[in-house]
Amino acid sequence: MKGITKRWVLNTFAVILIVLCILILAFALIVQNFYYNGIKQTLIGRSAEVVSLFRDGGESADQFIDKARNYVENFSDKEQMELTVINPSRQAVIKSTGFSPDRTESMTDYDRALASPDHSGDWHGELSSGENVMALTRVVTNKNNDPVGAVRYVVSLEEADRKIFIAISLVCLVGLLIMFFIFISSTYFLGSIVRPVREIGETARKIAQGDFNARINKFYDDEIGDLCDTINYMAGELGTADKMKTDFISSVSHELRTPLTAIKGWAETMQLDGFQDRKTMEKGINIIIKEAERLGGIVEEVLDFSRIQQDRMTLIMDKVDLIAELDESIYMLKEKANSENKHIVYEAPEMLPIILGDRNRLRQVFFNVIDNALKYSSSDSTVNVTAGADDKNIIITVEDHGCGISAEDLPKVKQKFYKANQTVRGSGIGLAVADEIMKLHNGTLDIDSTEGVGTTVTIQLPVINENKDGNSSSADAEE
Repeated sequence: MKGITKRWVLNTFAVILIVLCILILAFALIVQNFYYNGIKQTLIGRSAEVVSLFRDGGESADQFIDKARNYVENFSDKEQMELTVINPSRQAVIKSTGFSPDRTESMTDYDRALASPDHSGDWHGELSSGENVMALTRVVTNKNNDPVGAVRYVVSLEEADRKIFIAISLVCLVGLLIMFFIFISSTYFLGSIVRPVREIGETARKIAQGDFNARINKFYDDEIGDLCDTINYMAGELGTADKMKTDFISSVSHELRTPLTAIKGWAETMQLDGFQDRKTMEKGINIIIKEAERLGGIVEEVLDFSRIQQDRMTLIMDKVDLIAELDESIYMLKEKANSENKHIVYEAPEMLPIILGDRNRLRQVFFNVIDNALKYSSSDSTVNVTAGADDKNIIITVEDHGCGISAEDLPKVKQKFYKANQTVRGSGIGLAVADEIMKLHNGTLDIDSTEGVGTTVTIQLPVINENKDGNSSSADAEE
C-alpha cells in the first residue's frame, strides 16, 4: 500500500474512524446517563414517600422502625428494588428480601445523606458480590433534627447495563457497516483513480522512450479522462513532430546530396587528364557555382531556423523600398521559371510607401514564397505577383495555379519541418522562417489554398508614418 492509497488511509480513513469512535463514545455516555438518571429519578420519587410517611418528625427511633417495617412489608416494587431500614446506630435492621441484612456492606449513600441538607444521598458502584447497583438513602429526623433512622433503596443496574450494552453494540455495528461501505466505495473510487494514473505513468514512460504510438484507454469522462485525452493528443503530436523531424533530416540530406553530387561530379570531370574543352569547362564551372550557391542557401536556411529557435535572429532595420527588393527576387527566379516552362506575371507599381525593415530578410521572404509557388506549379502555368498599399499596410500577393493544399494540411504548412507534399524538393522550414521574419517586422504572412485549384499567399507589412518632429514609426507601432 503506497502512494494515493496510503495517503487516503492515513488522512481520510483514519480521520473517519477516529470521528466515529468519538461519536460512539459520546453516544455511550449519553445512553448511560439517560438510563442511570432515569433510575435515579425513580429512586428520588420513591424516597419521597418516606418524607410523607414521617412528615411530623415526632417519632422516636423505635416508632420509626415500626412504621418503616410496615412500609417495607407493603412496598409494591419489591421486585424492582430492594429496601433496607437503618437504625440511628447505622445498622441495617430490616430488609425487603426477608434475608438478614449484611451489616458489613459499605453504605456511602447513607453517609452522604447525613451530610446533605435534604437528608438524601445516592451512590452507585459494585457490591461485595460484584453486582453493579445504584443506591439512594433518605434519612428521617425528629423535631430536633436528630436522625431516628433511614430507608435505603437499592436498584440493580444489570438490566440497565444490558440495555446500554445492546444500544452501544447496535451503534458500533452501524459504525462498522458505515466504515465497511466507506471502505468499499472508497476502494472503488481510489481504484478508478489509481488504475488510470498507473496506466498514464506506464504510457508516459513508453512515450519518453520513443514509442509515440502508445495510447491510454479512456476509463471515465472526467478530469482523468481529459488527462488521458491530453496525453494521447501529446503522443500524437510528438509522433507527428518526430516524423516531421525525420522527414526534415531526410529532405535536407537529399537537398545537400544533390548539389554535392553535381559539384563532385563536375570537379572530377574537369580533373581528368586531357580535358581541354573550354565550353564544357565553363558549363561545369557555372554548374559548380550554381550548386554551391544552392548549397549555401540550404545551409543558411537551416542556420536561420536555428537562430529563430534560439531567439537569436536579429534584423538590420532601415527604410526599405519594397519595389526594388521584390523586383530583384523576381529577377533572380525568372531564369529558373523559364527553364521549367513556367511564367511569372508581375507588373511593378509606380510607387509604394516606404517601410522600416531588413532588406535582406524581406528579399528572402519574397524569394521563398515565389520559389514555392513555382515548385508547386505545373509546367506551362503562371504565377501572378501583385503589389499595392492601403493607408496602413503594403500588401503583396503571390498566386499560383498549382496542386494547392488540402484543408487538413493548410493550418500546418507554416509549422517547422512540415511538408504537405513530400514529392517536391525542399526542407520544410522555408515558410516557418518566412513567417517568423514577417512577425519580427510586425507583418503577416497568410496562406489561402484550395486543393487542385491553387494557392494565394498574402504578405502585409506596416508602412512608415512620418511624425511632425520628423521621426518615423510603423503604422502598427503608432497605433
